[in-house]
Amino acid sequence: MSECTHDCSTCQENCGERETQDLSAKLNPAASVKKVIAVVSGKGGVGKSLVTGLLASKMQSRGYQAAVLDADITGPSIPKSFGIHEHARGTEELLIPCYSNKGTQIMSVNLILDNETDPVVWRGPVIAGVVTQFWSDVLWDNVDYMFVDMPPGTGDVPLTVFQSLPIDGIVIVTSPQELVSMIVAKAVNMAKLMNIPVLGIVENMSYFKCPDCGKEHEIFGASKVDAVAKEYGIKHTARLPIDPVIATMVDAGEIESINADALDELADFIEKGENS
Repeated sequence: MSECTHDCSTCQENCGERETQDLSAKLNPAASVKKVIAVVSGKGGVGKSLVTGLLASKMQSRGYQAAVLDADITGPSIPKSFGIHEHARGTEELLIPCYSNKGTQIMSVNLILDNETDPVVWRGPVIAGVVTQFWSDVLWDNVDYMFVDMPPGTGDVPLTVFQSLPIDGIVIVTSPQELVSMIVAKAVNMAKLMNIPVLGIVENMSYFKCPDCGKEHEIFGASKVDAVAKEYGIKHTARLPIDPVIATMVDAGEIESINADALDELADFIEKGENS
């Protein structure tokens, strides 16, 4: 074994003195973000962006400064749901986030593309780099709660977010289908690998409430969210219905006007912290 130079970047030895590489991205000194919550899902199409927008809107309505960092670079839907279609402005050094009608700060790739319908045909490392820049090169203004809308799965971008951003906890979004337990397990296990607490699970499309009789119908089968939460020791759960009104309001850019009482308990927990 050669003499140690304490430069681990060029060393192939796995010794006790080996330093852990710090991959965290630094927030710009002019920016301020207090809490960062990642909203994740094991698969696409379960309503992750919906839950992200609803949680941000709920915290904004409680008097906090909320923000959404849209890390779903190839499928960005956050700006449209908040009714934002303009381009983000910037200085020579920083991007300035767009603001929703009720003051939520938003940064998404759609806000810097020439046209919001342009496809993002980029390779993984480029996408991961953009997400990191959305953290470090944006003038986040006194943000109390930032919600990160993650791409589905456990690939490059989720790994980049977990390693680069100071994530305080994750919220898992799922649906009632049979594979839900396995899909949630992947998200939970990734969070454990990264030492990040799971704050709660939201089961979207959990039921349909008949507008005539008020009876709830479980279109995709019986809810499994409480059983899955118990299996993995997750305290807080929520169930969101299939509701055409919600879909219409999101399409119209009115997510901030949606009544999402089902998320109140989870929002309380996020607001009070892990000791609640």
